[in-house]
Amino acid sequence: MSFVTAVPQTLESAATDLAGIGSALNDASAAAAAPTTGILAAGADEVSAWVATLLSAHGQAWQAMSRDAVWLHQQFVDVLNGSAFKYVSTELENAEQQLANAGQWLENTGQNALNTANADSVFLFGRPIIGNGANGAAGTGQNGGDGGWLWGNGGNGGSGAAGQAGGNGGDAGLIGNGGAGGAGGTGAAGGAGGTGGWLIGNGGAGGIGGATNVANGTGGAGGAGGRAYLFGWGGAGGAGGAASLGTGGVGGVGGNSGLIFGFSGNGGHGGSGITGGAGGAGGTGEGLIFGAGGNGGAGGTGSITGGAGGAGGTGEGLIFGAGGSGGAGGTGGITGGSGGAGGAAEGFYFGQGGNGGVGGSSVGGSGTAGAGGTGGSSAAIIGFANAGSGGMGGYAVGSGTGGAGGQGGTGAAFIGVGVGGFGGFGGGSFSGTGGAGGQGGAGAALIGVGQGGLGGYGGFSYSGTGGAGGLGGEGVTLIGLGQGGSGGQGGTSFSGSGGNGGNGGDGGGLFTLGIGGDGGNAGAGVGPAHGGNGGNVGIIGTNGSFTPALFGFGGNGGNGVNGGGGGTGGSGGTIIGANGMNGAS
Repeated sequence: MSFVTAVPQTLESAATDLAGIGSALNDASAAAAAPTTGILAAGADEVSAWVATLLSAHGQAWQAMSRDAVWLHQQFVDVLNGSAFKYVSTELENAEQQLANAGQWLENTGQNALNTANADSVFLFGRPIIGNGANGAAGTGQNGGDGGWLWGNGGNGGSGAAGQAGGNGGDAGLIGNGGAGGAGGTGAAGGAGGTGGWLIGNGGAGGIGGATNVANGTGGAGGAGGRAYLFGWGGAGGAGGAASLGTGGVGGVGGNSGLIFGFSGNGGHGGSGITGGAGGAGGTGEGLIFGAGGNGGAGGTGSITGGAGGAGGTGEGLIFGAGGSGGAGGTGGITGGSGGAGGAAEGFYFGQGGNGGVGGSSVGGSGTAGAGGTGGSSAAIIGFANAGSGGMGGYAVGSGTGGAGGQGGTGAAFIGVGVGGFGGFGGGSFSGTGGAGGQGGAGAALIGVGQGGLGGYGGFSYSGTGGAGGLGGEGVTLIGLGQGGSGGQGGTSFSGSGGNGGNGGDGGGLFTLGIGGDGGNAGAGVGPAHGGNGGNVGIIGTNGSFTPALFGFGGNGGNGVNGGGGGTGGSGGTIIGANGMNGAS
């Protein structure tokens, strides 16, 4: 309602009318100025001149009074206009205040209704309709509260007291993120992360495992990451707890991705200790369109033995799947941890296997470095299947032995191209033996191209012996082209003997052209080393038997060094083809 009695529109109209009257009066005064201020004398006598002067003076006085009246009139018009504006401003201020009061009333009413509904929902089901879940109290291991049914994040789990596990993170409702797991107390496990929203939301991270200083004790395991449901990322696994006088805790497993789209959580790192804890495995990628597995966590550092890296998660997708990479092995005082295996991949059109993790180094002077992880396999129905490469072996300080390279994964396509993963490079050593290169993975296709992976290079050594090159992978197909991978080159040694080259992989199939892989060259050094043999045209059965193929060309043998023999060329097809050339000595 209005709090004033004046009508602003009426004041504005009156001011306009007065302004018009003032304008008319001003025009009339101007028109009368000339006749009344410039009167001529009626005659030449003094009386006539005095009368004319008197009348002109009266005219001039009238004009001065007219100007003052115009000024006063304009002031009155301005006051009326200002009053009208003031009345309008007052009305607007009153209206704004009324709207603000109404909005506050609606907000209070809605909030009160929501509070009432949330209270009833919590009483009946233990969670609100809209709102975030409560965090667990520190030092209690209390679980986080669940988020609202429609909207809200789960609460974080509370940390545990000494020897008590951390609380689990709360779950989200329809939309929201899961809560993080609480950290474990001394030597206790971390809590699991909460699950993401049923429609959209990420899983919560797992809690960190608790550390311990107890002799021969074990650090707490990291909590598992929470999963996502339809759209979202899986939570990362928690790190394992350290154990200065024992074994580090295992890293938590990463959470799985959303079922339609998302990425999986990475595994948690292993805790440090005399023996390092193993890294957690990556979560599984389950996306309908695209599924990516999480990476494995790194193994923990060990004063004696490093922890193994966690395996990469599997990636499964209707169109595209990608496996996660394996985690790196932990550094060890004597023995390095092995790298984690790469995750497998499955996709209708395309699959990419995860790479194996790098082996952990050995820093004690006479130990063995960790081996690289195996590359993940890959499969595709119609399209391209590329397997993951093997991980590189770890480095050995002093006279230790370098870690072996990981084997490449197998790539298989029903119709299309299957490519085996490369073998990992062998790890180096200062004065010991370099690690052997990993074997290349097999590549296979029912109809199409099967390409074997290349063998990994042998590890170098400064004053010891270089590592042997890895074997090339087989290339197999029923109809199409099967080509074996080349063998890896032997490792170099600066003052010792180089490593021997790896043999090339066989290539072939039943109704196909086969090409054997070339043998790897020997590594450079001061002593003799041999080249690898070329791959044959044919198929090796599951029991180790070899069946020659009808068409194809054998691989060339690798070259030897310093008097070492060259590799023998592989055999060609039995009907059409040629044998490979022998390598030079």
